[in-house]
Amino acid sequence: MITRRQLTLLAVLTVLWGCNWPMMKLSLREVGPLWFRAITMCGGVVLLGAWVAARGARLAPRRDQWAPLLALALPNIVGWHLCSIIGLTLLPAGRAGILAFTMPVWTVLLGAALFRQPLTRGAWAASACALVAVALLGAQELTTLAGRPTGVLWLQAAAASWALGTLLLRRSAIDLSPEAVTVWMMALGGVIFVVLAATAEPLPAIDAWSDTMWAAMVWGTVVNFGISQAIWFGLARALTPQASTFSLMAVPLVGVASATFVVSEVPRATDWVAALFIAAAIASATRSRGDNARP
Repeated sequence: MITRRQLTLLAVLTVLWGCNWPMMKLSLREVGPLWFRAITMCGGVVLLGAWVAARGARLAPRRDQWAPLLALALPNIVGWHLCSIIGLTLLPAGRAGILAFTMPVWTVLLGAALFRQPLTRGAWAASACALVAVALLGAQELTTLAGRPTGVLWLQAAAASWALGTLLLRRSAIDLSPEAVTVWMMALGGVIFVVLAATAEPLPAIDAWSDTMWAAMVWGTVVNFGISQAIWFGLARALTPQASTFSLMAVPLVGVASATFVVSEVPRATDWVAALFIAAAIASATRSRGDNARP
């Protein structure tokens, strides 16, 4: 049975995950998307690595584990964070968060396609709900004069990359703790993002950043890659599948609501309807998997 403390931490985590989408959108007003990812991810590696080391877990991988760690980092970190941040530059924050959270449905579908996992009635229901949500938001972007339908595709690529990474991570034989694996995936991903940012974007004008920008970057580094990850790992082993489902279901709704206050986005009725369909899809997809999801 989930305790009051666990329930409180789960609620806090859900709010943090949901608010992260408009906070990222806020950061992109003054920094390029690749530099944003590079800076916040590298800072998060330092914080999360220190937290893992303080817990006494083995952090250093063996030489033969670097290649598998890189193979896991590419979909879990690079693919997910690259495609989602590009999609976020094209779409409102709340809408981007809704589309990104089709990832549990993609996990079920890719698991069936690549690893012959059975498709249950819950999986079919999840797929139908996700399809309705994506169709609603995709149609909105196609029919709006300033719409950007390619943003929908970028977010679906991000969700599919996350799903593939999840499936590979579950089958990984690396004998490190999940926390240590995450630290090294983030470290490798951070290096890749630094290279991409240095190649494709000008150096960020840090001395010209506003106080709001600094606050948003601190959020991205400390809250998203630091505190949120620490809370999740502290809860993950104790959470039931139902509790994990609850946390994922609520994130798109929090994202849509918080975007109103953080970046002054006014959600449309279709956004709320799509968010509800994604919540239903997550519930069905996670129930069909029967295990805990990861953020």
